[in-house]
Amino acid sequence: MYIVGFVIPVPEDRLEHYRLWSRQAAALLMEYGCLEIVEAWEDHVPVGKHTDFRRAVRARPEEKIVFSWQKWPDRASLDAVEKAMSEDPRFDPPGGAPFDQKRLIMGCFAPILSTASDRA
Repeated sequence: MYIVGFVIPVPEDRLEHYRLWSRQAAALLMEYGCLEIVEAWEDHVPVGKHTDFRRAVRARPEEKIVFSWQKWPDRASLDAVEKAMSEDPRFDPPGGAPFDQKRLIMGCFAPILSTASDRA
């Protein structure tokens, strides 16, 4: 398993545009082998004493934080998709992303613990 995580500042009035954009992107990523995608809209993001999610992405007062992660089988799967993304025009939808892509934070992680269960 391999995890890709994001912290994204999204203008509050663009929630529906973000939701549509993320659904389209998720469908493509799942087609390319992503196992799971979670997109979570800010509900309670406290201001920290030294740092926090909002400061990390220089969020403006009118922006909300999206915390997102993708679960991939392994890093090789993700690497193959990153190459495909530059060649597949479906990854560049009309209108572009509904947020400032220069301020998002992205990172890739090799899990050291997972309590996930396949049980229903």
